[in-house]
Amino acid sequence: MLHEELTHFLADKADDMKAVNIITLDVKGKSSITDYMIICTGTSKRHVASIADHVASEVKKMGVEPLGMDGENEGEWVVLDMGSAMLHVMQEEPRALYQLEKLWG
Repeated sequence: MLHEELTHFLADKADDMKAVNIITLDVKGKSSITDYMIICTGTSKRHVASIADHVASEVKKMGVEPLGMDGENEGEWVVLDMGSAMLHVMQEEPRALYQLEKLWG
């Protein structure tokens, strides 16, 4: 799966689970760990964890194994690392606090 295809796939699968304010950032040249970041918001701890779990499950069905996932037990900010793309699923408060869009945009 190409980098751009993977990025669109991740955003689409997050949207399937009713994630809100989905933003994709091209961070090539700005980050040494990934090329794209997808940032979205879930409405509760359960919703954040469900979005991340759904996306990870759908990616695995496509034959692509995530490099890692962190934060699903807490449910405030879950990161799904796909190598060339990272999905950040956050509750509203942490998203407003860390402002990843401003940091990487």
